[in-house]
Amino acid sequence: MRTNDELVPAEERSQPVRPRMTRTRLGIFVATSVVYVAIVVGVLTTSWPVRFDWQVMLFRPYKQWPEIHTFLDYFVVLGQRGPTAVAVAAWLGWCTYRQKTLRPLLVLGTSLLLLNATVGAAKIGMGRLGPHYATAVGSNEMFAGGDIFPSGHTANAVVTWGVLAYLATTPRTRRISSVCAAMLALGVGMTTVYLGTHWMSDVTLGWTAGLLVLLALPWFEPLMARTEAWLLGVWLRLRSGRLLTAPFPAPVAASVPLGAPRTPADDELPVREPVGAGSRSGGGTARVADGRAHPPLRPHAVRSERSPVTPAGSRRPPHADRMPRGTSFGPSAGRGRA
Repeated sequence: MRTNDELVPAEERSQPVRPRMTRTRLGIFVATSVVYVAIVVGVLTTSWPVRFDWQVMLFRPYKQWPEIHTFLDYFVVLGQRGPTAVAVAAWLGWCTYRQKTLRPLLVLGTSLLLLNATVGAAKIGMGRLGPHYATAVGSNEMFAGGDIFPSGHTANAVVTWGVLAYLATTPRTRRISSVCAAMLALGVGMTTVYLGTHWMSDVTLGWTAGLLVLLALPWFEPLMARTEAWLLGVWLRLRSGRLLTAPFPAPVAASVPLGAPRTPADDELPVREPVGAGSRSGGGTARVADGRAHPPLRPHAVRSERSPVTPAGSRRPPHADRMPRGTSFGPSAGRGRA
C-alpha cells in the first residue's frame, strides 16, 4: 500500500512545505488566545491562579527533592535564549545549505522577533515580581517592577524547539518533532517552578504565548517569501558588481577583424620553392614568392655517388688483418686446397 508521501511527485516532495492558516489551526489559535486572556485576568483579579501559585511556592519543591537540583540547574539551559538559538540556528543553517533556500533561517528569525515583541511587551507592561521577591502572602505582585510574567524560559523553549517541528517536511517527522518539543517545553517550565524562579501561572502563560507565536507563523509566510526573494536579488547584484569591477586581461590586437569574410588568397595553396641549380649553388639566402627568407638549401647527392652501407658481395664489413680465402698457415701450408 502506498503512503501519502509516495503519492506526491518527487519534484514536489523536494520543495519546502509551507504551512497554511487552515480552519483547524485558526480554531486552535483562537482557543489558545482565550486561555491566554483568562490567565491574565485571573492573575490581575487575584483569583484561583494566584492562590494556586502561593500553594506551590510555600511547598518549596527545591527543598523536597534536593538530589535533582544540580541536574535541573543544567537542564533549564534548554530554555535560555542564547544557547538554544545558537544551536537551532546552526542546524537550520545546514538545512539552508542543503535545501538551497533561506526559509529555515527566516522562519527562526521571524519567530524570535515575534516572541521578543509579544512576551517582552507583556513582561514589561505587567511588571510582576517572582516568588523569591514577593512582598505579601496571597498578593499577585503585579505592576511592581518585575519581569517574569509570562515565563521567558518556557515561551522560548516552546518557540525555539517548536520551529523544528514547524519546518518538518513529512507528517511523521512533524509528529515526532512536536512531541519532543512539547516534552522539552514542559520540562523547562516545571524546572523553573521547582527552582522557585517563576510562579505556576507564569509558566502556564509562557506555554500559551509560545504556542500563539507558532500558530501565527503561517500569516507571515508571504512576507518571508518576499524577504527571501529580495535577499537573493541583493546577493546577485553584489556578485555581478564584483564581476564587473574585476580586472580583465587586455584584448590581443588582431590584424584581421573578427567576422571578416575570407579572401580568395586564403584558399590558395602555398607556393613551393623550385629546386634548381641556381638555388643549390648559391650560398645566399633563398626567397620564395611570399617574400619570406629561408636558409640556403644543401645540394642533393646522386644515388650512385652515395657510399654503400656494406661492401658488395659480403655481409661482413672489411677488415685490414683478414686474409683472403685459400691462405693457410703452419706446416700444412700448400697442402690440400689452394
